Amino acid sequence: MQSIKLPSHPPKSVHPILNLSFRIFFSAAAIFAIITMLLWALVSTGLTAIDAQTLNPLYWHGHEMIYGYALAVVAGFLLTAVKTWTGVMMPHGYKLLAIFSCWALARLSWLAFGLGIDFGLNLGAEHGAGLLYVAAGFDMLFIGSMALVIFRAVMQVKQYKQMGILAKLLLLTLGNGLCYWGIISADMATTKLGIYLGFYLIIGLVLTIGRRVVPFFIERGLSIDSTETIKVRNSKVQDIASLLFFLAFFIGDLFYPNKYLLTITALGVAVVNIVRLVGWYHRGIWQKPLLWSLFSAFLGMCLSFLLYALQPWFGFNHSIAVHGLAIAGVGMMTVSMMARVSLGHTGRSIHKPPNSVKFMFGLMILAFVSRVLLPLVDMSHYGLWIMLAQGAWIGCFVLFCFSYLPLLARPRPDGLFG
Repeated sequence: MQSIKLPSHPPKSVHPILNLSFRIFFSAAAIFAIITMLLWALVSTGLTAIDAQTLNPLYWHGHEMIYGYALAVVAGFLLTAVKTWTGVMMPHGYKLLAIFSCWALARLSWLAFGLGIDFGLNLGAEHGAGLLYVAAGFDMLFIGSMALVIFRAVMQVKQYKQMGILAKLLLLTLGNGLCYWGIISADMATTKLGIYLGFYLIIGLVLTIGRRVVPFFIERGLSIDSTETIKVRNSKVQDIASLLFFLAFFIGDLFYPNKYLLTITALGVAVVNIVRLVGWYHRGIWQKPLLWSLFSAFLGMCLSFLLYALQPWFGFNHSIAVHGLAIAGVGMMTVSMMARVSLGHTGRSIHKPPNSVKFMFGLMILAFVSRVLLPLVDMSHYGLWIMLAQGAWIGCFVLFCFSYLPLLARPRPDGLFG
């Protein structure tokens, strides 16, 4: 007698925000982007208790932007995308909450360190620096648990091509470990290496993923309003050239600082990706904020690589190019992706985003102009430009929270799990 296979129970969680990882991680990343920038504004004006002999405040800021904010967005994206790629259900409910809690507890420890709070724990390091040991443990648990569930899903369906994701997570773990080791051993050079390693790995991910999704989104987003099928140009040669130039730039800037090498490699990345953008361009993108924001983010990255190439010859601060790449490649690109993914995966139309998105993206562009371009022409008001950029960043994510957190915290309108 043939047995009857009963249908499995549909997944469920205690709250919609724990249905899939993008909901809780995108929400937390946006809130954290506001809090950490507010705290950085206090740090930059000397109103907190960070001991510069223990950790350069710039490195505190850099670590939390990369391993705090950016890695939360990566977790939200990957733990959602792997479900789509493999068909294997990702952690939800209390299991997802456990992974998220590791990230959150690590961030609380870093915030406490920045404010000079030890919660009365008497951890034996000035201004609560002992909390960094706690943060290190939770950070490693966070990345390790994320890698484990991805590894299990990949192995279950034998999609070995996805192992590259795990390699990138391993390198990000290495970079984060270098940061902690540098702080513990009072070696700021090692801390700096760990931060820049993480930063360039994230930018490498953005270039790789952006090359795939931006032209796809442009084609799909414009074709729906057109009687013809919109196709944009892509090239395998451009993909290889971009990868090789960026790899050489990455290695050179981190391990072999040479102005000729930096100029050639940064210029190579910029030119290849400008050619890409020309091939992707269609005038119709300016009617759709979710498209022109992605295009603008890529353009901002190209401009930043040009600044890297010019910096050794014009003598402006290296951090201007770094912040240009960070605001465009991490800030603008991630908020644009979160705005689109949050609509599509909650069962809402990606063609009808909230009216606030154009203002969100406009504020992020203002942050880029104020932090990167205005100091090039007027250094006498540098402090003012920094404050304006910080305010624009905070304003962007405040608008995101008001527009998207209610969507992320509510069930899908079609009743499906997701």
